[in-house]
Amino acid sequence: MIKIHESASVSDKAQIGDGTSIWQNCIIQDDVTIGKNCNIGANVFIEKGVHIGNGVKIKNNIAIYSGAEIGDVVFLGPNCVFTNVINPRAFISRKHEFKQTRIDKGATIGANATLICGHDIGKYAMVGAGTVVAHDVDDYALVVGNPDRKLGYVCQCGGRLDSQYYCLECGKTYELIDGTMTLKGE
Repeated sequence: MIKIHESASVSDKAQIGDGTSIWQNCIIQDDVTIGKNCNIGANVFIEKGVHIGNGVKIKNNIAIYSGAEIGDVVFLGPNCVFTNVINPRAFISRKHEFKQTRIDKGATIGANATLICGHDIGKYAMVGAGTVVAHDVDDYALVVGNPDRKLGYVCQCGGRLDSQYYCLECGKTYELIDGTMTLKGE
């Protein structure tokens, strides 16, 4: 069952998966795809053509613009900011210059983070609160700051990995192969 608050405006041309909840004052435009079992918090705007996977949690006060692609089980913290044009001007249409922002499976974007368009956020990556993402973010990477810089790596559970790529919180072990972090045995 899909739950849509009475104050939300959802286009009949949007595709919404079963088990998804859309809360107060949301606007969902045409040709938006939202997967199953998502939670869309209050005051969220999702622009035409955005694709959102299954099990995504989108907290309050977020605008997701055309060009964004959000994978399964992603967490978007309150007030995080998406962009889709590098050099916007109110008096110049640049829709033909939209750049994609892709957020891969299991990633977390912290509260008040800003995502400069044209970058990919890897699977299970963690972007700290207030971070300005100006580069691609590797799988499992932990990035913070303005501009973003990598502090290390995190586990699928969100715990930091030690210098041997071991998670003290859940016991999973990872390995760095040719610059790519992977769960050992995956």
